[in-house]
Amino acid sequence: MNHWSDKLSLIVITLWVGALWATGAAAYVLFDTLQDRQVAGQLAGKFFNYVSYLGLFSGFYLLIHRLFGYGTLALKQGYFWAVFVMLLLVLAGHFGIQPLMAQLKAAALPSDVMHSVFANRFNTWHGVASIAYVAQCLLGFVVVLKARQ
Repeated sequence: MNHWSDKLSLIVITLWVGALWATGAAAYVLFDTLQDRQVAGQLAGKFFNYVSYLGLFSGFYLLIHRLFGYGTLALKQGYFWAVFVMLLLVLAGHFGIQPLMAQLKAAALPSDVMHSVFANRFNTWHGVASIAYVAQCLLGFVVVLKARQ
């Protein structure tokens, strides 16, 4: 663990997992504090978007770093698979679920999506996104605990 890339991987894990948990907490505070849920959603969406970009970079870096360090033995490690699933969840959320939710919001204009015929579909996809996000957060614990193994 003396190579600079090993140290960088620990920093990347810290930033990614920390950002996941901090953004989840910030979203809760936004919705709990702001009266306008649409504004709270817009702000939370910006946070989640930035965390997605961080997750894309982090996931790819951590997988490549582990493969270079361990070769095919990396495929037998819980750490590798936890990062892999986290990355898949980021990809599904960023390129699948979020664009779909944005389409529903756009189709509802000029009114708020929650006051439109698309409210049920939006709620369903928001629930899927929330479950995927919580799964990422929990897998982040696995990555932190197994980072040095």
